[in-house]
Amino acid sequence: MANARRLRVVGAVVALAGAAFFLATRPADPRGALRVVMLPQGASALAIAARLEEEGLVRHRLGFLLVARVRGLARRLQGGEYRLSPAMTPAAIAEVLARGEAVLHDVTVPEGFTAEEIARLLEARGLARADRFLAAVGDPPRFGRSFLASLPTLEGYLFPDTYRLPRGMREDAIVEMFLQRFERVAGPGLPARARATGRPLHEILTIASMVEREARHAFERPLIAGVIYNRLRRGMRLEVDATVLYALRRREGPVTLRDLDADSPYNTYRVFGLPPGPIASPGLPSIEAALVPLPSEFLYYVARPDGTHVFSRTYREHLAAIRAIQDAPGRRTR
Repeated sequence: MANARRLRVVGAVVALAGAAFFLATRPADPRGALRVVMLPQGASALAIAARLEEEGLVRHRLGFLLVARVRGLARRLQGGEYRLSPAMTPAAIAEVLARGEAVLHDVTVPEGFTAEEIARLLEARGLARADRFLAAVGDPPRFGRSFLASLPTLEGYLFPDTYRLPRGMREDAIVEMFLQRFERVAGPGLPARARATGRPLHEILTIASMVEREARHAFERPLIAGVIYNRLRRGMRLEVDATVLYALRRREGPVTLRDLDADSPYNTYRVFGLPPGPIASPGLPSIEAALVPLPSEFLYYVARPDGTHVFSRTYREHLAAIRAIQDAPGRRTR
């Protein structure tokens, strides 16, 4: 009798466990719609399961954990932003979380953006904290590349492109993605091409960044690069307005006489030679222009109203060009 009673109890327990497991494998709501849920990064499997239960995506946290453990997924569950539905089985949800199939957001970084502008863009999209992003940008040695180790900042090396980023990604991981894109798109031969010009890569990117910020039309990039090289060879100040704006942390606007007196190593109206580093993230065409400038005798240029420039060989020609378009809005002189 005792044995029979014991068998009945064991049988009941097994039946209940089987029923519980069956229920645990069922969707929370077969008619539920997809929705976005944010699961904390670095959270334990139990914390993730609890959040899924709170969101109504699984029937019970312990049931979800049981399914995840049976499938060997419990230790691989990842936080992040996911698109999930209560119509999904717990096993399907666990698979998504284990693969890290988070929602990806497209963000386009325009050519000519500064690191600070990129940081603000990412923060506005809810993809990063600007201060943490800039802290990573200001710590080149942490990214383990010899050509970056001596730099004070990664300004100019954050390649402008369209990126697909998940929410919750570490800021240094985002910077690493930018650097990998720079290396892949610019090509492994870029440092050697830079050295062939007689200048290190950092100086080439500095010139490219000025070209990026000064040129409004692609065909003028090699011409503007040529003017920069001509002035460097002659020992002239570069007098590039974009460097003054960078020093003043402004993107656009007229450059006043007071602005030209700004005390900054980036102010090429005051200092000779190149600024300490890039003033923006140049795109590939501007990098190419810095590598292969168009030979000319031009030393000056001034903007027309349509954004193209009049290039001049002498200061007298330059003054004449300025007088001819002095009423043009947004003119810039060199």
